[in-house]
Amino acid sequence: MPSIHRLSDLLVNQIAAGEVVDRPASVLKEVLENAVDAGSRAIEVQLEQGGVRRIRVSDDGCGIAQDELALALERHATSKIASLDDLERVGTMGFRGEALAAIAAVARTTITSRAEGAGHAWRIDGDSGELSPAALNQGTVVEVADLYYNTPARRKFLKTEGTEYAHCDEMFRRVALARPDVGLQLSHNGRVVHRLPPGEPIRRVGTLMGDDFLEHAREVRADGSILSLGGFASLPAYSRSSRDAQYFFVNGRYVRDKLLTHAVRQAYTDILHGSRHPAYVLFLELDPAGVDVNVHPAKIEVRFRDSRAVHQFVFHAVSRALAESGAGRALDEPLSAESPAPAQSMQTAAGSTAQAPSPYGRPPESAWNRPPVQGQLAMDSASRAYFDFAASARPAPAQVGPGASRPSPAPASPPPLPPGDAGAPLGYALAQLHGVYILAQNANGLILVDMHAAHERILYEKLKTVLDGTPAVQRLLIPAVFSVSAKDMAAADECAEVLSRMGFEVSPAGPQELAVRSVPALLASAPVAELLRKLLEELREFPASDVVTARRNELLATMACHGAVRANRHLTLPEMNALLRDMEATERADQCNHGRPTWTQLTMSDLDRFFMRGQ
Repeated sequence: MPSIHRLSDLLVNQIAAGEVVDRPASVLKEVLENAVDAGSRAIEVQLEQGGVRRIRVSDDGCGIAQDELALALERHATSKIASLDDLERVGTMGFRGEALAAIAAVARTTITSRAEGAGHAWRIDGDSGELSPAALNQGTVVEVADLYYNTPARRKFLKTEGTEYAHCDEMFRRVALARPDVGLQLSHNGRVVHRLPPGEPIRRVGTLMGDDFLEHAREVRADGSILSLGGFASLPAYSRSSRDAQYFFVNGRYVRDKLLTHAVRQAYTDILHGSRHPAYVLFLELDPAGVDVNVHPAKIEVRFRDSRAVHQFVFHAVSRALAESGAGRALDEPLSAESPAPAQSMQTAAGSTAQAPSPYGRPPESAWNRPPVQGQLAMDSASRAYFDFAASARPAPAQVGPGASRPSPAPASPPPLPPGDAGAPLGYALAQLHGVYILAQNANGLILVDMHAAHERILYEKLKTVLDGTPAVQRLLIPAVFSVSAKDMAAADECAEVLSRMGFEVSPAGPQELAVRSVPALLASAPVAELLRKLLEELREFPASDVVTARRNELLATMACHGAVRANRHLTLPEMNALLRDMEATERADQCNHGRPTWTQLTMSDLDRFFMRGQ
């Protein structure tokens, strides 16, 4: 066996480079983080050939003193920590002291820096370690050229210029999102790609994520005793086919953590289905002692001291933000980079404020799911006021004598919004379109509602609340009897207790027939046979214990889908208005159980633009 010997410093650094530097984007990350830690207010990045040929990062930070330049290129030499206590409360982006040494081992590296108060700058060559005077204002310039020039085996694993540049651009975006107070500029092959002046967080998010993201995003704000979360989470309408628009920062550091990803994904459970992924930019702030960032040299993984508490905090914060129905504030201005209020409430790296109350109070509970009254659903107070006002404004019919001809009816026109109720977010119904959509008028313009999708969400949320206790039951005057398969008969017998807890009284009526004598009151008008067959189909695929726990919400979603009002059913105006009021009072009313939108707004300016009015 060969004798044991020490590895050379160069070989040690090259081995470390395999963990720290795997492509140009890794170099850019480490150098950018050092520039941020130096207190820079302006940072400029120049790339050539995707960063493989050259990476140049200049900043206006505190700089490095002449006698510390050589030390900066040595392994485990850093100004960020000095003791184990410092390591347990890391508050900077870089702290391991490995990055510059690893980069200098696999690329031609030079550092030019002028510390505050120094007469001039100094430059150090990473290969020779030679120091020489240089001209530079206060700050530091790090140049990294010919990456992997001395390790060709590693260089051949690099991708094309376009791919490597895309990774560098993504790394630049992460740092830019984390520090909106720092001005940043990125150039590639002499062309300026990003020029980001310092400003409010919402402006930086709008610039990098796009105004379309902000238009379809909810602001997340939660403040606990030791945790705070701020940022933006998109609605399902902005879902993506990949995770390329997910940014999570812990104390200003971009991380990829399974715990945090699972918490956010769980918050989207009821509104995002299938293979779609949400988009979000979230900032979690906590005591540095509560998170371990010294997990991996790449510093992209973290470990939390109390992972369960962090998971629950993030889950509930995002859930509350998404649960707020946009239907309840349809008259608000859409979120944009020009909106001052969210920008003031969200903080970049110092926590966030408490959840702001909705500008609208909860509307009175409507009678959308109450038993029919004389063939119609009872009107809520807002709808009744609307129709009373419309009736009083309608002229009385003229008296027509026996020989007089009946006058032709005047063309129907929708009554105006009643005084004092013009602020109803979703307005009041005008008509039903092809038995599928509800047309309503609010103060901003026209509202279009998918009545089945909207009612499905309302029923689902009510079922979740009602079935937590003892559900109200509607007994059927005539039991619903229908034929089923032998498997469904066995499932009905095995899961009789589960069905009873849900409000269904089911018993055999023949060799292959079931009789339903009661149903949940919320589903009194649902097609009983169709609903029970679907429930039994799901029940026989899963054990009863799973149904009442893990599969509970899926089962309730099925019940809501079959119990919701169907297409081509004629609704009266009071019924339509009752649905609109329920939407305003229901959480997550913007999407149905399958993630589809339930309503949309066409403003007067949209309509004017369509018809070219004022042009």
